[in-house]
Amino acid sequence: MFSFSRTDNGILGTWWWTVDRVMLFSFIIIIAIGILMAVSATPMVANHLGVERFYFFKRHLLYITPSLLIIFFVSTFDNSAIKKLALALFVASILLTALTLFVGTEIKGARRWISIGGFSLQPSEFSKPALTVLTAWMFAEERKNKAFRGRIIASFFLLINVFLLLLQPDIGMIVVTVAVWFGQLFLNGLSIVFVLAVIIFSVCGFILAYMFIPHVTTRVDKFLDPSIGDHYQINRSLEAFANGGVFGVGPGEGVIKKHLPDAHADFVFAVLGEEFGFFFCAFVVALICFVVVYGMIRILKENDLFPILASVGLLSQFGLQSFINIASALHLIPTKGMTLPFMSYGGSSMLAVSVLVGMILALGKRKNIHYEE
Repeated sequence: MFSFSRTDNGILGTWWWTVDRVMLFSFIIIIAIGILMAVSATPMVANHLGVERFYFFKRHLLYITPSLLIIFFVSTFDNSAIKKLALALFVASILLTALTLFVGTEIKGARRWISIGGFSLQPSEFSKPALTVLTAWMFAEERKNKAFRGRIIASFFLLINVFLLLLQPDIGMIVVTVAVWFGQLFLNGLSIVFVLAVIIFSVCGFILAYMFIPHVTTRVDKFLDPSIGDHYQINRSLEAFANGGVFGVGPGEGVIKKHLPDAHADFVFAVLGEEFGFFFCAFVVALICFVVVYGMIRILKENDLFPILASVGLLSQFGLQSFINIASALHLIPTKGMTLPFMSYGGSSMLAVSVLVGMILALGKRKNIHYEE
């Protein structure tokens, strides 16, 4: 095990003694579980598609190294650098997301991916952490200077992002983005009247989406009425959890994944449930909850509003995305194609979550938090 002296002023030494190692190792455990699930869940999908058995597993590993490098690199940033990164990332992701509407690859009726150098990239994934940091930045600046229209600028950023997501369409990502944005707005300070207005606006938005966006209508109707439409994937998912029971059937021994087309992506938690059982699933959920709650408790020791708003938003985003994936697999909410961070197969998602994790670690470094050693 490597170690550094507290007097080491190098990049690695400074990073090691300032980064929150509890958070760091928690994320590393999640990444390790993701590698384990890639070994188990991807071969069957590869067989179905007629490619080499470990094709998807190798590609999953291919993304691990850059993901770890991104986490380390971004976590060395100070607050100023995090703001600049968020701005550059947001502008780039918005431009590329707009480009997908014209040259993007259409999958399942949505244009969210663009091919770059033989890899499929989903630019909108990167706008999520970027928007969260920009929103915190604008709110914090307005708190310092009342003449600065931070809320208006942040609202403009949100509307641009939501507009492009509607055109793709990607309702699930809109839900996560808007929920996190309003959570930051609430934490920044709101009157009860505005809170009620936000609730009414959200309900109206959901009703309009249900009425005028066909695939939203279909998914909600299928969730509410089991007799409507095809429930093949969700039925197989629930069957996987039932087969797994308390302790699971054993690593690699699951059978439902052979009949679950998205076992490596949207339904990787079902594979986890069948092969490792209830207790291991509970451990994964507890680990995710721990990361979110522990991270929020730590950052609340900070005196600066920006890292508080940014960290709470990023942690909420991580937790909400995880909840949607897990709840979809358990049929607690209408199914939504959203990845489980670091565990589902998907290069864009893994790289974007790596940026998010790097930002969380950077904002929560010890030099930003006042506590006794």
